[in-house]
Amino acid sequence: MPQLVLEINGQNRTLESGRTYSLGRDPQSDVAFDDARVSWRHATIAFDGGSWLLDDQGSTNGTFVGGQRTTRAVLVPGTVVALGNVENGPRLTCAAIPGAVGVGAGEWHDVSGGGQGAQPPEPWGRQPGGIGAGPTAQPGWGTPPRQGAQGAAAFQGGAPVHGGVPPQGGVPPQGGVPAGWEQQGGSGSGLTPVYGDRNPTMIRNLAQGMRTVRIGRALDNDLVVSDLSVSRHHAELRQLADGRYEIVDLESHNGIYVNGQPVQRHVMGPEDLLGVGHSIFRLVGDRLEEFVDTGAVSFSARHLTVEVQHKGAKKILLDDVSFGVPERALVAVIGPSGSGKSTLLRALTGYRPADRGDVLYDGRNLYKQFAELRQRIGLVPQDDILHKELTVRTALKYAARLRFPGDTQEAERAARIDEVLYELRLDKRADNRITALSGGQRKRVSVALELLTKPSLIFLDEPTSGLDPGMDREVMQMLRGLADDGRTVLVVTHSVAELAICDRLLVMAPGGAVAYFGPPDEALHFFGYETWADVFQAFENYPDHDWAGRYRGSVHYQMYSADVEAVAPQSAPIVHEQSRPQKPQSWGSQLATLTRRYLSVIAADRGFLVLCGILPVVMGAVSLAIPAKFGLLPANPPMKDGQPQFNIDAATVLLIVAVGTVFTGAANSVRELVKERVIYERERATGLSRSAYVMSKVLTLGALTAVQSIVVAGIGLGTRDLPSDGVVIGGNPLLEMTVAVVLLGLTSMMLGLVISSLVKTSEKTMPLLVLVAIVNVVFCGALFPLFGSPGLEQLAWLAPARWAVAALGSSVSLGAISPPPDGRDGRTDPLWDHDVSAWATSAGVLVVLGLICAFLVVRLLRRHEPEVMRKR
Repeated sequence: MPQLVLEINGQNRTLESGRTYSLGRDPQSDVAFDDARVSWRHATIAFDGGSWLLDDQGSTNGTFVGGQRTTRAVLVPGTVVALGNVENGPRLTCAAIPGAVGVGAGEWHDVSGGGQGAQPPEPWGRQPGGIGAGPTAQPGWGTPPRQGAQGAAAFQGGAPVHGGVPPQGGVPPQGGVPAGWEQQGGSGSGLTPVYGDRNPTMIRNLAQGMRTVRIGRALDNDLVVSDLSVSRHHAELRQLADGRYEIVDLESHNGIYVNGQPVQRHVMGPEDLLGVGHSIFRLVGDRLEEFVDTGAVSFSARHLTVEVQHKGAKKILLDDVSFGVPERALVAVIGPSGSGKSTLLRALTGYRPADRGDVLYDGRNLYKQFAELRQRIGLVPQDDILHKELTVRTALKYAARLRFPGDTQEAERAARIDEVLYELRLDKRADNRITALSGGQRKRVSVALELLTKPSLIFLDEPTSGLDPGMDREVMQMLRGLADDGRTVLVVTHSVAELAICDRLLVMAPGGAVAYFGPPDEALHFFGYETWADVFQAFENYPDHDWAGRYRGSVHYQMYSADVEAVAPQSAPIVHEQSRPQKPQSWGSQLATLTRRYLSVIAADRGFLVLCGILPVVMGAVSLAIPAKFGLLPANPPMKDGQPQFNIDAATVLLIVAVGTVFTGAANSVRELVKERVIYERERATGLSRSAYVMSKVLTLGALTAVQSIVVAGIGLGTRDLPSDGVVIGGNPLLEMTVAVVLLGLTSMMLGLVISSLVKTSEKTMPLLVLVAIVNVVFCGALFPLFGSPGLEQLAWLAPARWAVAALGSSVSLGAISPPPDGRDGRTDPLWDHDVSAWATSAGVLVVLGLICAFLVVRLLRRHEPEVMRKR
């Protein structure tokens, strides 16, 4: 009977006819893959009597043969099947190996000659060797080697990352290398490490008559970089007439970087490092060397010092902090309140660079190269960085749209989201609203957002705050798993219950100095106490003790920090330069995504929707309690006892309508920025446009406020007798007055955004909202005359209600039908005159006030973004 031989992970398996073989993530499958891109029951292979057939079982990410997605394929010797991803998914190669026929079905064999009857390869996972053990073998592509002296191809998720597909778009044979590339090994390569103390991952020989090398994510590039942060056609390396090479950005979304600085085009020199996504390239003669950041990176802080002015004197928040973090390690930072933990975290991530010292990412200065390196760093603040009203998958979907290039396809983003959800065991919670999750699960969702871009470093600030001991352990075990899977994780925490699972422990003493850095199981013995409560109490009881000096004189310092401190800082003091990252999406695309996300958040918040519907109805109905009619003509007022009777309640009605609109508009927006501050800070660091963010709020809230203002005007003014003619819109004074009310609502909404960008907490917005309402009542001009009062009149210019009442009064000739009893020398407010200039002036000032508020919001938001991105 015919047999089929599959090469998987450098070994072969012989399939016998007469049964169906299952492939998938299910451990019970005949060929099991522990890879999130592979579905639980992905495909089957069976002999149908004439040929071997592979049938896709409705997998999520698909099955690919010859670079094309297929649901059924005939398998013959030489056929290569990719599961889950055409570029770097797990692969099976159909082979005809001499001597394979006749072997028992289901046995595994080492293709390289390792003998028959070998055990099947272990699934992708963590070896028991602990940190640095690296991933085990995964079906499809052999054991991913560590980069370094051992050398070999770069792998992510068990598959080669770059160059895995030839320029023509075909699929390389098992273990093959694309044309023009050499796979680097430690023996006999003769290459000196040039980046991060590692040998290059791949080398391409450019001396082959090819004058242009196109780099990108698409398969039709000469150099394929399978990284979602890379555009489909990202850049071109062009040979000049003099033989040198110039790198040119092809209007990519995330840009290209030379020596950490964004460039549009640059002539490459021998010492230049070209950054494209998670890869670094360097020209050495006529060869292009590639270095792939797969997570095995070093990270160190050297002599970090942060000082601030406090009451006229310098106060030290960080005092000469130095430490080095090993690759793929979990590091905990603990210390009493006021020891500088949060300041250290902001310094390490570039949010608030240190005044002196350096943060080095694999030998590269984070502060100077923040625009490029920010893609390699994930930060999970203490507060959740996702909108809790959305489902897990929806929240991640919007985050992926903002962080990945604009040319990334929906299927690519969805596949990456599925990978992250599976890795963090959130796949079964993907359709749950975030508010319905437990505290530990919500923290996993925040981590999932950061994992979308595959960072090598992840920082977390108090991830276990407010969690019970069980969830505390769950979160820390999750972080342990992230480190074991090839990342470096640093967590700032107050919890000391799970420190034993960390690789290193950094203890900060009061004053921002390092009191200990080393293995956590040796820390208590170092301090000479039995519990951490005793250690923290000692910090408080002996504030003058030189804790940092004690540590520097210890053997732990010599073992774990001396080599870091021995290197002088590269820049002291630091000259901060603006380092704005590229925007992954265009301004318009970001605006569209932000607007859709905000609409989704509003639609999911039923309480807010109900309040938005009730508030304008109540505000408009309140004015109906005043029986005023605007239809009285000043030339023929009703007479009583020989005296003309004016409409003395008209101004009061306009006051109530105006103040109700001010309150409604400001209430819509007064909390919108402060409640999303943590989200904005993080997204801004990843390339979010500040103006697009503000505009999304203005458009969404503006539309909502405009509808509410129309309701207020319709109820409060549309039910009354109005003059027959308006000032601007003849024959329709109600429409003219409604325009004034809408302008007031929009201006008030912008004023609410200013308040929201000023305050530090949501609780502080309510008193300011009440204050705004009262100020507008007093200075609207309807309670007492404002015109002709120096100082008071000018102060009233800042109150939007002042100009709205003036515009409404101009439409109904308020000065004639309801003159103030104590008018100045018989004159009424000139803004109440029934003419076009008075109405246009009032409406124009409302527009100007709204624009001023918008400018203030954009400027105030600068305070809530990484300092390294601000203009100096």
